[in-house]
Amino acid sequence: MTRQKAYPTDLSDAEWMILEPWLDPPRSRQGRPRSVARREILDAIFYQLRTGCQWRYLPPEFPNWQTVYWYFARWRDDGTWERINDALRRRLRVRLGREAEPNAGIVDSQSAKTTEKGAIGASTPPS
Repeated sequence: MTRQKAYPTDLSDAEWMILEPWLDPPRSRQGRPRSVARREILDAIFYQLRTGCQWRYLPPEFPNWQTVYWYFARWRDDGTWERINDALRRRLRVRLGREAEPNAGIVDSQSAKTTEKGAIGASTPPS
């Protein structure tokens, strides 16, 4: 089933080929394949994330918003999004000529400030 209207947030064929292996085949409770394509689900999720619309206001060209949200929450809860992000990070690092896994991290003290006076001065009530 192909939508009549395309959106800028839709996956390209190349992007879909990268993501497809990370998504389990959709099954119903009875074990039968579902009729909603995972690519359509991803297109709807990416549309919602990019536009910030409420789930129930997804355009009608997408699958039912409850189905889309169910997949989003399921993939969030079972770690699918984290696994995809890790795989994409590794892939990019290798493409850039780096090791797949980082071996160091940097924390910038300017972006990790707490308070100017410190914890004790900040919590002392004025006299």
